[in-house]
Amino acid sequence: MKNKIIYLVIIALTYVSSYSQGKTEARGNKDYDKYAYIDAIKTYERLYNKGYKSPDMLLKIGNAYYFNAELEKANKWYDELYATAPDQEAEFYYRFAQTLRAIKDYKKSDEMMAKFSQKSGNDARAQLFSKNRNYLEEIKANSGRYKIENAGINSKYSDYGPAFMGTKVVFSSARDTGNFSKRIHTWTGSYFTNLYSSAMSEDGSLGAVTKFGKKINTKYHEDTPAFSKDGKTVYFTRNNYLDGRGFDASKVTLLKIYSAKVDKDGNWGDITALPFDSDSYQVAHPALSPDEKTLYFASDMPGTRGQSDLYRVKINDDGTFGTPENLGDAINTPGRETYPFVNADNELYFASDGQPGLGGLDIFITKLPKDGSLNFKKVLNVGEEANSSKDDFGFIIDSKTKRGFLSSNRDGGQGSDDIYKFLETRPIWCEQLLYGVVTDAKTHAILPGAKLILFDEKFKQLQETTADKDGKYEFKEVECGTKYYVRTSLPEYTTKESPVIIGKTDGKTELNIELDKEQAQAKVGDDIADIFKINLIYFDLDKWNIRPDAAIDLAKILDVLEQYPTMKLDIRSHTDSRASFAYNEKLSDRRAKSTRDWLISKGINPNRLTAKGYGETQLVNKCADGVQCTEEEHQMNRRSQFIITAL
Repeated sequence: MKNKIIYLVIIALTYVSSYSQGKTEARGNKDYDKYAYIDAIKTYERLYNKGYKSPDMLLKIGNAYYFNAELEKANKWYDELYATAPDQEAEFYYRFAQTLRAIKDYKKSDEMMAKFSQKSGNDARAQLFSKNRNYLEEIKANSGRYKIENAGINSKYSDYGPAFMGTKVVFSSARDTGNFSKRIHTWTGSYFTNLYSSAMSEDGSLGAVTKFGKKINTKYHEDTPAFSKDGKTVYFTRNNYLDGRGFDASKVTLLKIYSAKVDKDGNWGDITALPFDSDSYQVAHPALSPDEKTLYFASDMPGTRGQSDLYRVKINDDGTFGTPENLGDAINTPGRETYPFVNADNELYFASDGQPGLGGLDIFITKLPKDGSLNFKKVLNVGEEANSSKDDFGFIIDSKTKRGFLSSNRDGGQGSDDIYKFLETRPIWCEQLLYGVVTDAKTHAILPGAKLILFDEKFKQLQETTADKDGKYEFKEVECGTKYYVRTSLPEYTTKESPVIIGKTDGKTELNIELDKEQAQAKVGDDIADIFKINLIYFDLDKWNIRPDAAIDLAKILDVLEQYPTMKLDIRSHTDSRASFAYNEKLSDRRAKSTRDWLISKGINPNRLTAKGYGETQLVNKCADGVQCTEEEHQMNRRSQFIITAL
């Protein structure tokens, strides 16, 4: 049962006897246009086997299989069409690429996606492909996290869309229930589905299957329930059939979401269509947030970006509903997004054929933003074995036990779709703990109460905390391999922004932060350059004039002297080891004097300044006479210092 393609159309079939190719093709077109794809396929294939074919017919056969989620069969016809008429509309290349993934021909699939990008212009799926050229590598990195096996409740028909209801699992099935009258969906050729339940043991095994909710199941179609934690309210999908009515004049019905409640006798009743349902568009596949204040669902209502999008709607305290809100471009594409599920950790799982995947519908995960916005964390493909080259959807997981179920029509199943149970062996998110200690840069004393803010690399604020009594802080759930900035502030200290790159594996990243006092503590014998973080004054080889870059730093010395009018300085100038000892002594004296004269020229009293040259007697590195050094190393020795002699 391919209800995972959100549309469900119920059409009365009319048998038309035909002996001519023209009439037969016309019948196929009629069935195709009415979404009766099973019948359209049969008609077109009979024509093909008789030798009648055209590019239009090949496209329609391929599309009929594609829309019915039989991608391998669709590939055969798309491949023949591309070989005979390679110039097609943009959407063909996207669908062809999807079918190529279904047969794991990823190289040719990428070639078709490149053609799709050229033809489609700004289509969001093309943009996603361009941004995720290495999507197979990312999927591989996320793979190997699930131990998957048949759930043990599958039939030869379609079984899919499981939901937790306490210690039971309720799911959709098209299995034969033994009814005298069986209703068949003309699009897929499968029975309509009803809801069934099975008891679940601690290891995830499922027991005997029984039909669920007599008043909820009808002779037409129900699927994908979502239950409240107390088990007294259910939201479920049904075609717009209620109280024996539901067909419109054209014999077409659409999907709606209904709610039902348990009455005092333990029976389901009060079945009500939700207020945002419509006879003009589809609404299906409900999912509840952990606090049960938000309902997520799939729809093609006005404003939808693709074939079906994910939406959310607020559930008010009085049981009424807000206005549905599209989840936006981070989630939705021009393709199909459907089957949402939110676990207790506020992780949103959904199925999509628009996001980069392995073929058909793939299962994806993102985190719901804590601030309630639609600024979603990066969307990730959950990888193999949860995903295959076929349709994978209807994913649910218990956050505590890491056990869950998913639906798939992958190879090796019993029916059209099957339910698989799984155990998640490791999380998909690579996250770390960022931690450290805040201390005084000079005394190394701990600084409790410091305020720390975590920013991403675009300086968007993410988290905020305060250093504890031991000066310690931590930020949880920082993403591996990502660059962040930590802004640290404390009264009487200079605010500091520290960059940090988180490691690429799970664990911890340490970032200790040292803060400088806004008012530097100075004493006699200190070098002003050290206290106020001023660059040393350097000179060119065999020169004593004040360089332009040195003038900037001398201006800082000047400012300090102006702020502290009783301060006195001893200017000590030096040379490198080249030239003679006597020459260097005289050169350093000239450097000291030029530095002193510059400050005096700016208004500093000469009585506050002394100056002396030390030649090459106080080298800061190894570059003595006869030692081979670079020009940069010699430069370090040609300098002036400013030692406080009085305060």
